[in-house]
Amino acid sequence: MGNKVTFKDVARAAGVSLATVSRVFNGNTRVSRELHEQVTKAAHQLGVNLRQENTPATVAFVLSNRDMLHTFHSRILFGAHEYCKAHGADMLFLSFYYSSIAAWNELVLPKVLRRRDVAQAAILAGTNSENLLIALKQEGIPFAVLGNNLPDKIPDGTYHTVRTDDVQGAFEITRYLISLGHTDIWYVGDADLPWFARCYRGYRRAMENEGKCPRVGGFASTNDRESGYLGTKAILSRNEPVTAIFAGTDAVAQGVYAALADCKLRVPQDVSVVGCNDTTGALLSPSLTTIREFPEQLGRQLAELALAQISRTESSPRQITIPTEIVKRESCQPPSARVFSGEVMDSARNIPGATISGGPVSES
Repeated sequence: MGNKVTFKDVARAAGVSLATVSRVFNGNTRVSRELHEQVTKAAHQLGVNLRQENTPATVAFVLSNRDMLHTFHSRILFGAHEYCKAHGADMLFLSFYYSSIAAWNELVLPKVLRRRDVAQAAILAGTNSENLLIALKQEGIPFAVLGNNLPDKIPDGTYHTVRTDDVQGAFEITRYLISLGHTDIWYVGDADLPWFARCYRGYRRAMENEGKCPRVGGFASTNDRESGYLGTKAILSRNEPVTAIFAGTDAVAQGVYAALADCKLRVPQDVSVVGCNDTTGALLSPSLTTIREFPEQLGRQLAELALAQISRTESSPRQITIPTEIVKRESCQPPSARVFSGEVMDSARNIPGATISGGPVSES
């Protein structure tokens, strides 16, 4: 702790016992959040770092309610790990499934998060709801969260968040389709999910700015490819004009491609297709025009926010937004003069369970 300032000095400044300061120093979870903050603030004012000398900070990367092999979140993890490694910090990974409708005080947090001597901060990736954020805040656990997957009802500025500007990216890629001459553009994705709803918002704004009706087809499914396949089949079954489809993710676009092929429709000669997140677009045939979201940069920014909170006693929530890039590949061209006949659409008829709308959808 240095030659001048001792635990006794910190205890005196904080108005607590020497034993309490020692427990905070050793990461003992029996110290209440209020006492922990009281001691940490006093130590900070005295220029003392209560973490043990030569002990690197540890950040827990929490993947909530998502497949552990999810490509996009794996790349976020890689970026976060690289940042931590470059700044002398350790990272541990854990998968956490919890109910979005449970009260915050009913959640059983992983032991790793409750042990300050194990992990001093957390990065929240995957799909999260506010009950977990409230629970972590009540426990005094610093964290930074991926903002794109949070419900819209959470006000901006409440928590440390990092997000990509997917709304603007969706707006720009829809404008690109419009610039090619497309007017009958459909959005495919489950707009009840936050990341699909955000892309739909940008798509809708671009369509409405041009006086065009936004139209969406989607199925509630945990499998993006399945959602894209069924959503596209349901759109085609309506026997309405469609010259372009905006798939909410690259995985959704895979399903879109499959459904179009089933109906003997070619990409892009008959229907142009765009996607979002640039995870697998380059591997499709033809290669997919999509929105690049820079997940490694998301991870680095999340790690930076998490580590910054470990060394600060007071920090107003920060929101970081990372721009997107439109990657133009082979899946788009101006609309052809081909008219979709009822015969072409017959194979797509009578798809049960479709969610099809000729106008805007409600956003949660």
